[in-house]
Amino acid sequence: MRKSGKATYGLDWFYNGSENRTQKGLEISVIAIIDVDAHQGYSLSVQQTPATLAKRKAKVQNQHQWITWAMIEQTQQMLEQLPIKPMAEAEVNNATAEPTRMDYYLKHLQDSYAYLPAGLKYWAVDGFYSKKKFVDGVVGLNLQVISKLRTDADMRYLYTGVQKPRGAKRKYDGKVDLRDLSRLSHVTQLEPGLDLYTSIVWHVSLKRQIRIAAVVDTRKPGKTGYALLFSTDVDLDAEHILDYYKARFQIEFIFRDAKQFTGLCDAQTRQSQTLDFHFNASLSALNLAKYEDQLRSSQDNPRPALSTFSMASYKRVAFNDHLLERFISMLDLNPTLIKSHPNYETLRSYGIIAF
Repeated sequence: MRKSGKATYGLDWFYNGSENRTQKGLEISVIAIIDVDAHQGYSLSVQQTPATLAKRKAKVQNQHQWITWAMIEQTQQMLEQLPIKPMAEAEVNNATAEPTRMDYYLKHLQDSYAYLPAGLKYWAVDGFYSKKKFVDGVVGLNLQVISKLRTDADMRYLYTGVQKPRGAKRKYDGKVDLRDLSRLSHVTQLEPGLDLYTSIVWHVSLKRQIRIAAVVDTRKPGKTGYALLFSTDVDLDAEHILDYYKARFQIEFIFRDAKQFTGLCDAQTRQSQTLDFHFNASLSALNLAKYEDQLRSSQDNPRPALSTFSMASYKRVAFNDHLLERFISMLDLNPTLIKSHPNYETLRSYGIIAF
């Protein structure tokens, strides 16, 4: 998110997927619960990504740039008088290792784990998170990862033939090449020219067995496109992998609606706590709108429910309700008579998006 100024908490260079380049601004990490059947996402937790440690060190150095040589010599003498204590190699590595942004993302999941629904099992994430540290951390929480891989990912087929009576057992049977589909199992044809294949393979970088779901697109003559999805749950079928990964896109609608309708990017503050409150308030307002829309569709209420949730239409209906109530009050009309009129619902839905 773009942010002006120089002293805002968390201001740094982050990758902007919509612009396909790195830009200066703020970044938030959002954990959302997706209703796969209803195609609806609800934000559970939001956390701002802090600036890199190197940048924070640079700020500290700039704040203490007036240091005299006498202060340096005094500090050096004090350090020389301290007793020498050998450090173990593990302590040295821990002292020098700086937390990466991937560590922050994983910690966000760990902190939110206690609030996840009891039956939640699969964690669908973008291909950026297809890294060993993150995958191991998610699996360590008894969750299974569903994500995307590069089409040239380094993978090996598992050897299932007869083993030699002596020597080491053979584990692998060649490298996975999506251009050779003969070694993959055909699952189904999604549509003419769009096929789904699957197999259980060994991923070299992740150092684990995974089930891949490869979508092969041959709809354009002379050009074949590939999309490679995977799950750490090898027992999950490829069709569910595809459905769950497509459901992940609901979080993009959360960002879109929060930016356009609940002021996600309109925080005029620089402090970390006030920014955190603003981000949570914006996404909570969106959750409440979805919850109220869900109640309308589930209860026996004469007020119409939107068949597919649209924040623009929901906002329009709320505005029409307020305006009609204002007319009834200012003109001293009978609310029962007005609301029972057959055209009242037409006025309420005036200006909404047609479905």
